[in-house]
Amino acid sequence: MADRQNRVGSKFGGGGVSSTQQSERERKERLRELALETIDLAKDPYLMRNHLGTYECKLCLTLHTNEANYLSHTQGKKHQAGLARRAAMEAKLARQKGETDVMMPLKSALQSTRSATKVKIGRPGYEVSKSRDPQSNERCLTFELHYPELDDPKSRQPRHRFMSAYEQRVETPPDRNY
Repeated sequence: MADRQNRVGSKFGGGGVSSTQQSERERKERLRELALETIDLAKDPYLMRNHLGTYECKLCLTLHTNEANYLSHTQGKKHQAGLARRAAMEAKLARQKGETDVMMPLKSALQSTRSATKVKIGRPGYEVSKSRDPQSNERCLTFELHYPELDDPKSRQPRHRFMSAYEQRVETPPDRNY
């Protein structure tokens, strides 16, 4: 066992000089406690705890092992730049909505008619199932697409169609422009 009380720089009864690692750990713990007193993480809209027990910043899409690491990230350049970018975007949207310029209402009316013609489909889902044709016993794939917010799916015509290799034909002679 090492003699800790007679080391250079130690006080009587002090237990010896702490290592740089120990003093760094204590400093980080003090800073974490101080930050937790001033910042309420429950109200932070960008903090998310995932199923692995780590913390995620939804603004920057970064992973953090503990709250202290997340708190130091919030003071960093990447997070602050993300906050500034988001604030600028929200200010721009607010200016567009509250603009009093003469040409602005025409532009916004044009945009609103364009957005009215857009079809809202929601978050699409899909199912892929394997099966066999009953007559020819050939294997086939069935793709079923689900659009939950589509008003009437039967009234809409899809813009894309998947073709099998048997339906496609080879152009003779091939077109050199493509």
